[in-house]
Amino acid sequence: MDMKQKFLEIHENFEFLDDWEDRYKYLIELGNSLDPFDEKNRIDANKVHGCVSQVWLSSTYRKQNGETHISFSGDSDAMIVKGLVAVLIAFYSGHSAHWIAENDALNMFDDLGLREHLTAQRSNGLVSMVERIKKEAQSLL
Repeated sequence: MDMKQKFLEIHENFEFLDDWEDRYKYLIELGNSLDPFDEKNRIDANKVHGCVSQVWLSSTYRKQNGETHISFSGDSDAMIVKGLVAVLIAFYSGHSAHWIAENDALNMFDDLGLREHLTAQRSNGLVSMVERIKKEAQSLL
């Protein structure tokens, strides 16, 4: 399943789950389903600053139809945050740098009502992760 399909599935599942406890459990499941994060990528350059938890994001690039596409991998030491990383990877990974720079995952989190149910610290960390991803995409344009 490609990342676009994975994200649509995640979005549908969040809309289906009414209970916030179930949504948090689902977030944790998503985090646990992430591919293992390569230890060599646990470096300061991949660390997302502005998160209370430890969060790492690494990326790889490929050219397709004259555009640079970015694929992301990530990890966190906090279960819910790791789930947020998984949702962000599903949303952004595999898209062109232009698409990533133009699309804001925070709107999607707001549409799902997810951000309003995060602590202020987790919400700030989520903003830091999105800013990091978008800044990387913008640097490639």
